[in-house]
Amino acid sequence: MNSSPFSLPTSPSTRVSIIGAGRVGSTTAQRIAEKNIANVVLLDIVEGWPQGIALDLMQARGVEGHDREIIGTNNYDDTAGSDIVVVAAGLPRKPGMSREDLIKINASIVTEAAKEAIARSPAAILIVVTNPLDIMTYLAWESTGLPEGRVIGMAGVLDSARFQTFIAMELGVSIKDIKATVLGSHGDLMIPLPRYSTVNGIPITELMDAVTIERLVQRTCNGGAEVVGLMKTGSAYFAPASSVSIMIESILFNQSRILPCCASLQGAYGLNDIFLGVTCRLGCHGVEEVLELELTDMERVAFMESAEFIQRSIQEAKAILK
Repeated sequence: MNSSPFSLPTSPSTRVSIIGAGRVGSTTAQRIAEKNIANVVLLDIVEGWPQGIALDLMQARGVEGHDREIIGTNNYDDTAGSDIVVVAAGLPRKPGMSREDLIKINASIVTEAAKEAIARSPAAILIVVTNPLDIMTYLAWESTGLPEGRVIGMAGVLDSARFQTFIAMELGVSIKDIKATVLGSHGDLMIPLPRYSTVNGIPITELMDAVTIERLVQRTCNGGAEVVGLMKTGSAYFAPASSVSIMIESILFNQSRILPCCASLQGAYGLNDIFLGVTCRLGCHGVEEVLELELTDMERVAFMESAEFIQRSIQEAKAILK
């Protein structure tokens, strides 16, 4: 991978493998190829499905003007030598189903996919997208034995993007001027932080009253469920795919972007042996630093409640897998 701190083009042989060719996986493949970030291997257990999507994406090259290769496969051997592996396999959340309801189904899928892929690409960085995100990321790390910084969950980027969107819609300003921060678990106990969310450097606490901010915070916490409720038979995939591609870009181009991600905590915030949404610096080695933010007493209590819930859920998932 590129070791330069600048956004230079990646190698023509740079490879990202995506396990799971559903809506999130296939849209992520599209983002990566059309942004000319890397070549893509798209793997799924359904015969013909990933091959068809890959051929469709390849045929779009004449319009999109990139020379990236997209391969569809049902064989993990075709993922060998990947720089990054994205695990997007698993059952999507359905109306009335919490992320925690997915544990029994998705835990075995994610651990098996992670082990199979990393066995063929032992130097890869692993990004987990499957829900319940924080738990699946921990299990993927534990099952592969990878160094902690090379296993990352995609959640905070998505949750923060949703918060940014709702802020922009409320204020009628450009999304380009908005930065938002969300910590904690990827679920009902996530913690949007208005003090660390700004419009061109101005905290939103100076631009909106407390009632309005709380309404946007609650909509952010309910962001995924709102999409599920509207779609009825599916869940979000455009915004998650965009969020994954930004993380991949920061890693492969060694951009050292400061992004909220689900990362291993070994001492930060007084927590250990847990993966949780925190602010990270992402570079060519994966999570290169966890930035511990100063939290108010109320924010810290909420963060610890989120952590305690995830720790309990991890133990439940580990018991299921025994």
